[in-house]
Amino acid sequence: MIWDLHTHLTTALRGETIPQKAAHLIEVGSQLGIERFCIFMGLNWERDPSPESLRKQNDDILEAVSAHPDSLTGFVYLNPKHVAASLDELKRCVRDGPMCGVKLWVAHRCSEPELDPIAEMATELKAPIFQHTWLKTNGNYPGESTPEDVAILANRHPEATIVCGHTGGNWEQAIPVVRPHRNVSIGLAGFDPTAGVVEMGVRELGAERLLWGSDAPGRSFASQLGKVKGADITEPEREMILSGNLQGILGPIFRQKGFPI
Repeated sequence: MIWDLHTHLTTALRGETIPQKAAHLIEVGSQLGIERFCIFMGLNWERDPSPESLRKQNDDILEAVSAHPDSLTGFVYLNPKHVAASLDELKRCVRDGPMCGVKLWVAHRCSEPELDPIAEMATELKAPIFQHTWLKTNGNYPGESTPEDVAILANRHPEATIVCGHTGGNWEQAIPVVRPHRNVSIGLAGFDPTAGVVEMGVRELGAERLLWGSDAPGRSFASQLGKVKGADITEPEREMILSGNLQGILGPIFRQKGFPI
């Protein structure tokens, strides 16, 4: 069993409609044994979306999840620059809708105080927070978070469940930064499938804090699976990373909503 933490809708997917494009993603992933796909952000991404854009993108995901509820789990896309609108979307899509997590990208660094009401509501709803992070050699976008930003947020909200997306890209620097914060897991999706990242994560954090994802269709399912399939770890650790840990994180909100695991 494999659960994918990190997938997207894009115009590159085959099909004319959102349900058709989502079906293409599921079709390809299922050939590699993936049974559930966490999906976020609509067809037309924006780095700094307006409240209107947030609603449209989340509507895209709601449409995809409605068409494929047995395969897709939606995360609501928020922009902390628009706190009131983000809280409204969190209520609409998670509290009152089928989504089960929060997605934050590059509009605003997650260490800023505007994140606090979002983190508080997400924690109350038992929704994990997936925060994109990167450490770029040529410099990050102005609002792009680093693993250090995630550590600051996690310290302020120790009851929140937080995922350090992409493990900061530069995982050798990121893993030590998040290590002290037990409420932070690392997402393995979307950076090059270099050897050693999973072994270091297991050694430094414990296998229970690693979550597999692909970042498909921007990255291939196969190359990202190679990080875990080829890692020098035990089979129980591999199973935890490929599905068990994500099931554990989503378990409370799934049970609250009456969804099967």
